[in-house]
Amino acid sequence: MINSFSNPQEGMVNTIAATKRLARALMVSAGEFSLILASCNSVSRQQQILGLLTEFSSVDIQEIQLTPETETLYTTIAIAISAAQPGALMVRGLEKVVEINQLIISTNLMRDEFRKKFHCPLVLWVNDETLRKLVWLAPDLKDWAASTIRFDIPINSAAERQALIA
Repeated sequence: MINSFSNPQEGMVNTIAATKRLARALMVSAGEFSLILASCNSVSRQQQILGLLTEFSSVDIQEIQLTPETETLYTTIAIAISAAQPGALMVRGLEKVVEINQLIISTNLMRDEFRKKFHCPLVLWVNDETLRKLVWLAPDLKDWAASTIRFDIPINSAAERQALIA
């Protein structure tokens, strides 16, 4: 899988620009629910980006790490944040969830409840595969999100780029 840029400097510039877009989206949505999709195929890179995000954003960010056994996103978030709403909520680990199709479908069915209960931006970290599943299994939920913030080149684009360079 190719998920890096051919020029490391170009990759860092794009990562910083995408991180600033994410920071701006969190600031604009402060105090109200919004769904933001952050696409990154590398779990370790996600962690680096979150570290970088703290430099660009003063928003209080709470992170939820899903486990392979996670069944529902809504209940998992509700339990994790209880009464205190964070400035923003980052959900990572979707790629590890065993029953990801069922989780996506149930999240789509519960989407109106998210807006009623959560008053902060919700960032779902997805890889290319999970993003494709969102498009197919939960188009309404996917449409709710602003445009996806990409932190790396989608696999198809990377392959096309490599073919052009070769």
